Amino acid sequence: MNKFDQILLKNEVIFADGATGTNLFEKGLETGYPPELWNVEHPKQIKSVHCEFIKAGSDMILTNSFGGTSFRLKLHQSENRVAELNSTAAQLARQAADEADKPVIVAGSVGPTGELFSPLGALNHEMAVAAFKEQCMALREGGVDAIWIETMSSIEEFQSALEAALMTGLPVCATMTFDTSARSMMGVKPEQFAKIAHSSDLSCYGANCGVGPAELIHSISHFDGYTEGKLIIAKSNCGIPTYDNGQIRYKGTPELMADYAVLARDLGVKIIGGCCGTTPIHIKAMAQAVQNRPKEAFTQERADDLLGLAWEGVNLNHNSPETSAGRTRSKRRRN
Repeated sequence: MNKFDQILLKNEVIFADGATGTNLFEKGLETGYPPELWNVEHPKQIKSVHCEFIKAGSDMILTNSFGGTSFRLKLHQSENRVAELNSTAAQLARQAADEADKPVIVAGSVGPTGELFSPLGALNHEMAVAAFKEQCMALREGGVDAIWIETMSSIEEFQSALEAALMTGLPVCATMTFDTSARSMMGVKPEQFAKIAHSSDLSCYGANCGVGPAELIHSISHFDGYTEGKLIIAKSNCGIPTYDNGQIRYKGTPELMADYAVLARDLGVKIIGGCCGTTPIHIKAMAQAVQNRPKEAFTQERADDLLGLAWEGVNLNHNSPETSAGRTRSKRRRN
């Protein structure tokens, strides 16, 4: 049995890490500069982010390789460095995990290509699979325990990434982002993704990024009926970012993220973490809350009370293409 499965079986809840890019900004990364290049330019800074999350309570860390496909690296004239940058990302995370005083999973982060599929764009299935395969194989060579496909918005790209990831022979996890009127940017409903993911060879699937904790929890609640035999992931943004004195700041407090983590656990989520804006301070609060608070039955009303109303002003009837003030409670989100 591999380390990924061993840790999943041992722990009732697995805590993933938080944001990579956001925390690298605090260490000097400039907006617009590819974080992946820091794997070779500033490896100590990358490793320190991993170590900080492990110390805060993370049982799983993601490699600094979100934009590691040739399509994304081409924007920075680095498309010929896919193997180098991804393998190094995996090695840095592996070092941090192996130096920890507990078992830690290293998952190889695979983000979207940034390209649109035909007929909206020039990307096709074969091109996408080839790009994802190049990245996934480099992550495997660097020593990851699993492949982590994240922030997908289209079924076509998710399926291309999954096909490539499965070629590694490693466990594969995948998340989609629901951030546009309770759907993905390409119009995918949570239940549509769940149905396809549930019937695939994924080890676990879920949602990440998005608008904030309230919306992510609401999206995952729509996975109901497609969760048996699969482990579920929740990795929410730390609220909505604001621009303050030349810096991007996220408004989600450790207390808000702790409430989100408890709700995710009560909803049956196995892997809980954060995305953009989530720091080690947030992860520590989340882990402590899950450890110290007793389980309760999950209800959407309880989620609304703790996190605020999800998708306020949006018609949540997915059978209707229209949006309206479909949910009228006036509680303001606390994120």
